Amino acid sequence: MPIKLNIGDIVELRKSHPCGNNVFEIMRVGMDFRIRCVKCDKQVWLERVTLEKRLKKIIESTGTE
Repeated sequence: MPIKLNIGDIVELRKSHPCGNNVFEIMRVGMDFRIRCVKCDKQVWLERVTLEKRLKKIIESTGTE
């Protein structure tokens, strides 16, 4: 069962971005996710499976579906 993630959610990942930050905002959901680094604003595309494996915790959830 896929994890419920919505646009605007702030998540913490296990692996950090090269800038040293591991907090990201979800910009697009679906089979592929577009996430934005909160520190340097760089956007990264990840597959759903990869994102769910790297997900440590959901810091802030928008709660919309």
